[in-house]
Amino acid sequence: MNETSLKKTLSKINIGGLRWFDSIGSTNDEALAWAAAGADDLSIVIADEQTQGRGRLNRRWFTPKGSALAFSLILRPSAALRPHLSRTVGLAALSIADSLTQTRLAPRIKWPNDILLNGKKTAGILVESVWSGEDVDSLVIGMGINVFRDSVPPADVLQFPATSLEEMLGSKPHAREEILLSILEAFIRWRERMGSDELIHAWEE
Repeated sequence: MNETSLKKTLSKINIGGLRWFDSIGSTNDEALAWAAAGADDLSIVIADEQTQGRGRLNRRWFTPKGSALAFSLILRPSAALRPHLSRTVGLAALSIADSLTQTRLAPRIKWPNDILLNGKKTAGILVESVWSGEDVDSLVIGMGINVFRDSVPPADVLQFPATSLEEMLGSKPHAREEILLSILEAFIRWRERMGSDELIHAWEE
C-alpha cells in the first residue's frame, strides 16, 4: 500500500481529502488537527505505521509497519444528523462488520467499539470530537484493523485475545486499500440511514 495505490483505489468514491504517512504517531491526532483547520467531510488520514496509536482509555493500539489498516475519518455532520451523533461508533462498527462479511468471515460487534472474529479482537474504533464553543464541529473516527499476522501484539501484552484477517482466512487477505474502500463504501451507505430505525435494528441483530 502506498499513496499512489490509495488514490487510485479511492477514486471510486467521493472523499474530502487524503493524507498518507509512511509512519506517524497517531492518525487520530493528525485528523483532529486537520479537522480543526477546516478539513472537508470524509477526509482521511492513513498510515502504514503508527508509533503512538491508541484506543479507548488511552490503551496502546499496536500498528507495526506494513501489517495493519490504520486510518482516521473526518465527519462533518449535517444538521439532520446532529441529533444522532451518539450512533457514530455503531455506524463505524457496522461498516467494518459489513466489509468483513464480504470476505466470508462472521464478525461480531462487541459494543461499543470492538469487532471480533471467533471471539478474538480484530478491529477497534476510537471516536473523538472537535468542538466549536458548545457545539461539535466535527468528529474523527479512528479505525484499526489487524490485517496480517504481524499486526497482532505479543500475547504477554494483550488485554483481550486478538487475531488478524490473515489468520482467520487462512490465506492472504485482500490488499489493504481494497479493504479500506469496502469499509468506506459501507460507511457512506450506513450514514445515509443514521437517523432511521433500520440502523437500530442492525445493531440488535
